[in-house]
Amino acid sequence: MNRFRVWAPSARTVDVEVSGRSIAMEPVSGGWWTVEVEDAGAGTDYAYALDGTAALPDPRSPWQPDGVHAPSRVVDHAAFSWSDRGWSAPPLSSGVVYELHVGTFSPEGTFDGAIDRLDHLVDLGVTHVELMPVAAFPGRWGWGYDGVALWAPDESYGGPDGLKRLVDACHGRGLAVLLDVVYNHLGPDGNHLGRFGPYFTDRYVTPWGDAVNLDGPGSDEVRRFFFDNARMWLRDYHLDGLRVDAVHSIVDTSARHFLEELADEVFALEPELGRHLVLLAENDRNDPRVAMPREVGGSGFTAQWNEDFHHALHALLTGEREGYYADFGSITDVADCLEHGLVYDGKYSNFRGRRHGRSARGVPGDRSVGCAQNHDQVGNRARGERLSHLVSEGRVRIAAALVLTAPFVPMLFQGEEWGASTSFCYFTDHSDAELAASVREGRRREFAAFGWDPDDIPDPQDGETFERSRLRWDEREEPWHAEMVAWYAALIRLRRSTPDLLDGDPGSTRVRHDETEGWLVVERGSVAVVCNLGHRNHRVPFAHPEDLRVLSSWGGGPRTVEGAVEVSAESVAILQTGNG
Repeated sequence: MNRFRVWAPSARTVDVEVSGRSIAMEPVSGGWWTVEVEDAGAGTDYAYALDGTAALPDPRSPWQPDGVHAPSRVVDHAAFSWSDRGWSAPPLSSGVVYELHVGTFSPEGTFDGAIDRLDHLVDLGVTHVELMPVAAFPGRWGWGYDGVALWAPDESYGGPDGLKRLVDACHGRGLAVLLDVVYNHLGPDGNHLGRFGPYFTDRYVTPWGDAVNLDGPGSDEVRRFFFDNARMWLRDYHLDGLRVDAVHSIVDTSARHFLEELADEVFALEPELGRHLVLLAENDRNDPRVAMPREVGGSGFTAQWNEDFHHALHALLTGEREGYYADFGSITDVADCLEHGLVYDGKYSNFRGRRHGRSARGVPGDRSVGCAQNHDQVGNRARGERLSHLVSEGRVRIAAALVLTAPFVPMLFQGEEWGASTSFCYFTDHSDAELAASVREGRRREFAAFGWDPDDIPDPQDGETFERSRLRWDEREEPWHAEMVAWYAALIRLRRSTPDLLDGDPGSTRVRHDETEGWLVVERGSVAVVCNLGHRNHRVPFAHPEDLRVLSSWGGGPRTVEGAVEVSAESVAILQTGNG
């Protein structure tokens, strides 16, 4: 027997279609409809018909085996045999996050295909795997940010059991798993939520159309839809945390903001599950309060992506100044971010034409996630170029050193660790020709702001754009790529074995630099990271260079001279004082 429930407050009649039958549902309080079906259970396909119209998938569908437009399927979550009893995730504060896209991470493009590559992540020193969205989306491939069946792992990846196998396998290897979820919008293709109830509102405008209704009439159940969704991923799939996409685009004027309530809902699960959970945010507002405890006026998230750190580092290394990179580019920007948490902490932004951000001074560094590459910053380039496609090997290695010795929680993007030759482009597979054309033209308009030639932009709808984004695992064995993997692994080992590099206390990082000569020194306790971005050797002043010992280096040197350490052009050295 299975009880079917659906929220459809404006419907006059609701029927559930099961095994060729149409069964009338009974209205209950709050706009809900329900019915028990004797011979329905796990594996049963079903759909809901509102007021006699064509049946639609369940808004809370746990499985869409035939795509987002087809009937839903019942899942018995208790039937899966887990082997992770007693699992406890390592602390995020001392962790290393690895972001991956299931469809391009392995040749198979599935959850099971990812399992076959987990040993590489363990050997590298990764502690947390962050999956880009896996909720069911239209077509054969996509980034996942246009998902429409938010409760159902996409069938092309392996469906519900496939995701459970991946999480179980990660836990068996000591890897925590975080999932990227999108609560600010749904994709347009296969999105039927508006047919069921007031899930959206035209009172606010977002880049994706009508906003999710989080503060208008009927919003209590809309909010509950997302809260229950978050709890489902953590409870039924044993996930260790969520990364919430673009929280700056979540519009809510309620006294108790959606993000605060989401954090309360998530962390209330910890006693029930017997394990600690993580909640990350992508926040373009530079507002550190999102990742501050509720007791001091924050939203209660564990941490948030630090966009300023990426932008400052990228602009410095590449020299790019187009788009939002116009606000960055100096060594001082990198220094400010490392020392104070943000670059734009209330100061004027030329790109935005206004003041931007809020001070992060006093906020622990481990409440930020820092990276040199991620899916957005690679994939939202015209040709999906990685940092290793844009700068010299020396600068790639400097970037890795700065990320993996920073006061922030470091994050890598799939393939970054071996300087993958493959690009990572934006790709879609919309069957609606008008929608496909709109996406294609929208990308071209967007990239015009960065000065890129529209003719250079790969067609997101072309299957080749997807295929060229798939990692080539065989190239890891080639000398240059193998040496790069070794560099990343050595830096991660150094981070995890050096207490000063795990110290997230505000004020624990000091940066010395010379903008003209192109060098900077990041000092974290007894550790000094010396980077020379210049094109000639430089002598970097140190009070007692004879007391320094080399923990790791690349690019020649360093060489101790009187009152200084001499470093080669485009090189990096990680040093420790004698009493460290």
